[in-house]
Amino acid sequence: MKTLAATAMAAGLAGCQAGFDPGSVPDAAEGEIVRVEPPCWWVGMKTPLQLLIQGPGVQEYDLKIEGKGLTVKQIHKAPNPAFIFVDVEVSAAAKPGTAWLVFSKGEGRFKLPYEIGQRREGSAERGSFGTGDMIYLINPDRFSDGDPGIDSTATTIEGVHRRRPGGRHGGDIQGMIDHLDYIAELGATAIWPTPLLEDNDSSYSYHGYACSDYYRIDPRYGTNELYCEFVRKAHAKGLKVLLDVVTNHCGLMHWWMKDMPFPDWIHMNDPYFTTNHNFSTLLDPNASEHDRKIMTDGWFVPSMPDINLENPFVLKYFQQWAVWWIEYANLDGFRVDTFPYNDKYAMSEWCKAVTDEYPHFNIMGECWIHYPDQLAYWQGGNANKDGFDTHLPTIMDFPLNDAFNSALAKPKRGKGGDIYDIYQSLSHDFIYHDLDNMLIFFANHDCARLGDVIGRDTGSMKIALALLATLRGIPQLYYGDEMMFSTGSSQRDDGKLRMDFPGGWKGDRIDLFSARGREAAAKADTTWASAAELHDYTAKLFNWRKTSSAVQKGKTLQFVPRDNAYGFFRYDGSQTVFVFVNNSYEERPVPWSDYGEIASGLGEGVDIVTGQKIALSDETSVPAKSALVVEWR
Repeated sequence: MKTLAATAMAAGLAGCQAGFDPGSVPDAAEGEIVRVEPPCWWVGMKTPLQLLIQGPGVQEYDLKIEGKGLTVKQIHKAPNPAFIFVDVEVSAAAKPGTAWLVFSKGEGRFKLPYEIGQRREGSAERGSFGTGDMIYLINPDRFSDGDPGIDSTATTIEGVHRRRPGGRHGGDIQGMIDHLDYIAELGATAIWPTPLLEDNDSSYSYHGYACSDYYRIDPRYGTNELYCEFVRKAHAKGLKVLLDVVTNHCGLMHWWMKDMPFPDWIHMNDPYFTTNHNFSTLLDPNASEHDRKIMTDGWFVPSMPDINLENPFVLKYFQQWAVWWIEYANLDGFRVDTFPYNDKYAMSEWCKAVTDEYPHFNIMGECWIHYPDQLAYWQGGNANKDGFDTHLPTIMDFPLNDAFNSALAKPKRGKGGDIYDIYQSLSHDFIYHDLDNMLIFFANHDCARLGDVIGRDTGSMKIALALLATLRGIPQLYYGDEMMFSTGSSQRDDGKLRMDFPGGWKGDRIDLFSARGREAAAKADTTWASAAELHDYTAKLFNWRKTSSAVQKGKTLQFVPRDNAYGFFRYDGSQTVFVFVNNSYEERPVPWSDYGEIASGLGEGVDIVTGQKIALSDETSVPAKSALVVEWR
């Protein structure tokens, strides 16, 4: 590494000494060692362990690790004399328990405990999320305030101010725990909360994307232990949990911004420059190195320092951190923020490190790209001409997201959106090599609420939900869209679109978490007139989806739309599902005879929403702004 002025100390630093007596060495005094990361480890891991140890003058000490099967192999001195990076071998003979880091200089010695844990049975072979799941995306600060006592804390700067759209509102982990039943009953099978790690910025800290401590849950959300309890209780309800991780940038308040191990721990741009946000430079064979550097080394915004993953110690830090959280909290998946903004080669190594440890673990990358050919480049295993492989299993289908919003948009000057946009988006499926590992969505925390885009039209919302439940890929639903949350404007406004869930705060006039509350809300406020109807429609679709092999793993056969109406089939060896979407403002017949190549002989099916048997023909018509979903088994 070009900036590594450090030397590696000789590895003759013996591991465990038989009969070591912890009482023979005093504990470290306060301040002698500031931090050790990762804070603990486990036996039986494939991932090599490298400890970051920070302390004043720490490079002046020799170091042993006292614990069976543990050996200090090498010590790397960072340019900053307050940091060392310690390679520790955890052999097959290692046993769970407390090991001791013993620091010595001359006659003086002190020790720190370091816990080595026992892995859960089958941890390495853990499953993950996939096409059998529906992922429910939550902004934790805006979902439910389960513990008002931690809305503001002594160790964090920004306090709660619920009236400010960009302020903290007090939602927390306990609030998510309190409403696990609501999420499960809706038909979701996985939860993706936006980042929960500490973000100690003085403003806009609620979104969590400017981390100030990668190993600590933000105390305004709860504790590390409470997060683990959340995962346990979610699992007990049949819900998987994804961690939203950010490797591209941290926050200005991160502890290392005051004391960095290496001068190039982050991209120290002087003078400052912002990324050009131009992903094409990373795959364009004609792109200049100048533009590529601005793309990857430029900061996202001035308040988010850009991490330098090209430094191997930084990359190792983030690889271990990812593995640590999976093992520590028993996680089921990752969502990676701003994936292409990172150095792509480093992120390929990062993904591979995670899946080497957990071969079945799924990682979803945010690649906000509108062109299918450029998006396909970022999915692991794609046959890229330059030979590059991201090792990223799942990509987010932003082109389909665009199609949802254009196809269902509120009419302007008498003309509405055309469902042909959905058909056209899916016609590009030949570009993608793994359709099962594509996340599909019509809105998320960075997009305008679909309710606003469609002008709060209940029929259009039902069409969106029906498509989300039946199209190929892994569906993700943004919290509240099951009841058409909206802000009153189709222009993106982050603080407003990430709105509070009514009923999540003590004293809320409206409670949309309960059936009784939804019925009362419809009577009290026209805003929620269709909330109960849409909620129940969503629950019907996605609970049915759990049973549908054709939707989860089947093939797609689609037919060219006409008159703003669109028919397609999902099918496998045991089930056929037919979806007919009438996006027009007039009743439309189902052109059943056009579908003879697959529909011939199907006979009577079942309307999955009403449960009624139905025999389709050219005489069958579908009302304006509605969707019909029929299955044959």
